[in-house]
Amino acid sequence: MIGESLQRALRLEGYAVDWVRDAAAADSTLASERFDLVLLDLGLPPGQGAGARHADGLSVLRAARARHDATPVIVLTARDARGDRVAGLDAGADDYLVKPFELDELNARIRAVLRRHAGRADPLLSAGGVTLDPASRRVARDGVAVPLSAREFAVLEALLAKPGAVLSRAQLEDRLYGWGEEIESNAVSVYVHQLRRKLGADFIRTVRGVGYFVDPAA
Repeated sequence: MIGESLQRALRLEGYAVDWVRDAAAADSTLASERFDLVLLDLGLPPGQGAGARHADGLSVLRAARARHDATPVIVLTARDARGDRVAGLDAGADDYLVKPFELDELNARIRAVLRRHAGRADPLLSAGGVTLDPASRRVARDGVAVPLSAREFAVLEALLAKPGAVLSRAQLEDRLYGWGEEIESNAVSVYVHQLRRKLGADFIRTVRGVGYFVDPAA
């Protein structure tokens, strides 16, 4: 019932969001695609197809963990009994949030789970004099605020989350676009160009034919 509004709100926060509506679709999607994080409703209907063997969200979660899928999962559910919370966490959920909930709390939990999954304790991302705060969505260079668009922010956040790691154009496009959204031609190149103009020409490096990275020692 809250899927559409949640998808819209998360996109406004800069996330690329894909949404499936039953356990069968959730199981097949998780088995075939990679995501940074999953928001999982335990009350999913079974659906149809190969994944219909799963009765609800909890069985989808158990199946994903049985496949050694380490994608972080936050359970969103109306089931607030202690036994349900224990079952969800023991099945492999990273966090458990009971409906109704406030969007700012969900966003904070998303940031915390992603931070833990990346092995970071510091809530800020930084390299080369650039600091990014995912909570306030503020970016600064040498202490001076730098205004960014939502998609510039998304590209920079992806690069700063893994300084030194080369991210391909396709990987960055996944951070910008959800299913059904038209991918703009050369969009990643445009956003990287804009970030270089605002943060310094040498801040984002190019590996020709491979992708982009931020030098952690810059």
